[in-house]
Amino acid sequence: MIHEPSQEERRERERMVKDQIGRRGVRDERVLQAMRKVPRELFVERNDRACAFHDGPLSIGHGQTISQPYIVAYMTEMLAIGSADRVLEIGTGSGYQTAVLAELAAEVYTIEIVEELSVRAQGLLRAQGYSNIHFRAGDGSLGWSEAAPFDAIMVTAAPDRTPERLIDQLAEGGRMIVPVGSVEQNLELLARRGGAIERRELIGVRFVPMTGRAQKGEA
Repeated sequence: MIHEPSQEERRERERMVKDQIGRRGVRDERVLQAMRKVPRELFVERNDRACAFHDGPLSIGHGQTISQPYIVAYMTEMLAIGSADRVLEIGTGSGYQTAVLAELAAEVYTIEIVEELSVRAQGLLRAQGYSNIHFRAGDGSLGWSEAAPFDAIMVTAAPDRTPERLIDQLAEGGRMIVPVGSVEQNLELLARRGGAIERRELIGVRFVPMTGRAQKGEA
């Protein structure tokens, strides 16, 4: 069943977009509209709904979190997603970032290593009417080779270094955003241009570590 937000939830979401996102420099109107539309309150734990629009991450269980609204919007804007793009997301988590991507892209392929989270997110997103999202439970550091290449890749867990298999799955002109590091993390924006990979360091962040092969140094 598609969620019908209350007037208070609508007001809180609009305030979140205005005060936490717009005032901090996110300008892409398509991104701002997606953040206004997606009901963040549905993707947090029921006991945390009063905090759904706060400026910070929240636990979703299994040692994972839903990122703070600003980081979701910032990473999405930096990927410059077009309406015809095919996007790979590593780390479905709650499904909130997935929904934002699905508002912008033609297709989203999302991988979550914790099967219970993948199943929960799949139920939430399908109940909200999304039909352009493909789900997989598994090791995200391997990517989704049979659906590659991708116009954009978003990684929402931090490896010590960007997995080469993900870089290999970027299309020409494709972009990838990924938090890299263990104790200190920085967002990196990668782009494939003329067969070469360009890297740009963005801002300091704190994400949960990427597990699976990346955690073992095998990715």
